[in-house]
Amino acid sequence: MVEIQRNPTREVQIGSISIGGGHPIAVQSMTATKTQNIDATVRQIQHLLSAGADVIRVAVDSQKDAEALREIAAQTRANLSVDLQENYRLAEAVAPFVQKIRYNPGHLYHHERQKPWQEKVAYIVGVARDNDCAVRVGVNCGSVDPAKTDKYAHDDSISPMLESAFDHCEFLDSLGFTRYCVSLKDSDPRKVVEVNRRFAARRPDVPLHLGVTEAGMPPDGVIKTRVAFEQLIGTGIGDTLRVSLTVPNDRKGEEIEAGRQILADIAAGRVRSVVDFNTHGLNIISCPSCSRVENEAFVELAAQVKEMTAYAKDYDITIAVMGCRVNGPGETDDADLGLWCAPNFVNLKRGPAPLGAYPYDEIIPRLKQELDQLIANRQS
Repeated sequence: MVEIQRNPTREVQIGSISIGGGHPIAVQSMTATKTQNIDATVRQIQHLLSAGADVIRVAVDSQKDAEALREIAAQTRANLSVDLQENYRLAEAVAPFVQKIRYNPGHLYHHERQKPWQEKVAYIVGVARDNDCAVRVGVNCGSVDPAKTDKYAHDDSISPMLESAFDHCEFLDSLGFTRYCVSLKDSDPRKVVEVNRRFAARRPDVPLHLGVTEAGMPPDGVIKTRVAFEQLIGTGIGDTLRVSLTVPNDRKGEEIEAGRQILADIAAGRVRSVVDFNTHGLNIISCPSCSRVENEAFVELAAQVKEMTAYAKDYDITIAVMGCRVNGPGETDDADLGLWCAPNFVNLKRGPAPLGAYPYDEIIPRLKQELDQLIANRQS
């Protein structure tokens, strides 16, 4: 076994487990069923528990989702986390039934724009305190507050993420609330390593939730995640983690299995990645299957994109395949070509520019046209 000196993060309790403070690194996942389908969601939670999940996140986007969550929580002993997304006021409706609340600083400005973010966070903290909940400050590369991104160069995605995280930590501390952890995620494992190392150097006391967002389909998604985790956990950084994979609902347990295997390999010294991760060639990023996916054909579409684009494997091109309106519009902007899925059609983009919406059965040939043109432009 390899002896790893963990960062001296403080302990944060999440239901029946604790992270930080020297506790074992927790492994998390997220349900992919529709939250209002109570029976299916409970089955998936039980499946993830059987796979070894310590915390399971459930998406709640509406009052009806919150009402369903009440019944879901009554039928399981899992440590549940909820993702607030834009409507931070749903915290009050869901907090009695979960052990952790996750909010994204970049999404707070969507709702009640006239209010400062500090007022909204103070509300979330009050709800968390009243309901014995932990909090995660979830900073994502594709949804950072525009007030932060506008201050830095276009090619600097790390500084806005860090500033946002530091500001929120300082504000939470000022409220006397320390039962929180932070996540800083990107689809590029190199950036995940850099941003988490820089955060941990300044705030070694704050527990970190590790993840590579939109890692994609296995095995590539597992490899990308392993690259980041080995370099961070191997140097003592990280208190909880998720392996985010694009897989069908009945395979969500693979996220837990992959996370456990990576932890076991690191502990045993079976480190497989190298520091200079090879980022040349075709890169397909796709968000993890979750309950916000508006058409389950998204998972199949991601696999079709991977198969169709195999001929372009030697070109430095990034294609993003996103499953819903929450991540789709913003998190495809930095890709050369992007697809984000609506219920009955797929939006196609070239960088930030929209190219139109196409039926699911027409998007692959249309994507190939754009890919061929992109390759031709680079060869000319």
